[in-house]
Amino acid sequence: MTAKNNIGCPALVALAMYLGLCASPVFAGQVLERVQTHAVVRVCIWSGYYGVTYRHPRTQELNGIDIELATELGRDLKAKVEFVESSFPTLIDDLTQGRCDVAMFAIGILPQRAEKLSFTQPYLRSDIYGITTKSNAVVKQWTDIDKPGVMVGVQAGTFMEPVMAQNLKKATMVTVKLPATRERELVAGRVDVFMTDYPYSRRLLDNADWARLIEPPQPFFVLPYGYAVKPGDESWLTTMDAFVTRIKRDGRLKDAAGRHGLDAIVVR
Repeated sequence: MTAKNNIGCPALVALAMYLGLCASPVFAGQVLERVQTHAVVRVCIWSGYYGVTYRHPRTQELNGIDIELATELGRDLKAKVEFVESSFPTLIDDLTQGRCDVAMFAIGILPQRAEKLSFTQPYLRSDIYGITTKSNAVVKQWTDIDKPGVMVGVQAGTFMEPVMAQNLKKATMVTVKLPATRERELVAGRVDVFMTDYPYSRRLLDNADWARLIEPPQPFFVLPYGYAVKPGDESWLTTMDAFVTRIKRDGRLKDAAGRHGLDAIVVR
């Protein structure tokens, strides 16, 4: 069934969903056709992701590796890019309910996400790092994190949440939900350390003179990042995967990563 044959009848939509023809009221297979027809691609971003998709609080300008690469996607598709505000907690709903066509904000390819979304090949990968304050007397090194009485912050919806829940045996995990932030909780003394990935750690080290990075002595949980789309639309997934192949091959990925300090985590 194509867009030309979709008459928008609720009964037909319900029947199509019952028969497994689509995962949402937007029929599977139609994203690429719609993008080509209307020359618009809607890209979900999280505008608090420094180095990836970050909105400057003063200028309101967006920058980051995936802002650049989304622009390149638009050029390749000859389509205007419309950025849609999203977040890790709302990511799955935003895609499956058709609020955006693709999520481009370094989405960690976790099994629980892969059950509900489709992913391109990885283009970045990151381990987990700790951030504490230079004055913190409780956490000085990685082995101090999982000790009795230590409060460990994780942002709700990030891949650090399930990973740390599984790995912390003695410390207490504190799930930080928006609008609260890990930085605020740390500075206020409500957590002793918070867990993050390589791109986000760059934000603190670049902009906060109070921040101290705690690196794992050996790989702890290295996770590949890809772009996510709703399941059931193979033509759109193939289009996005081909885009990742091209930006790896022609140097656009490497160049964008270099401009945002992410060279070390590029997947070649």
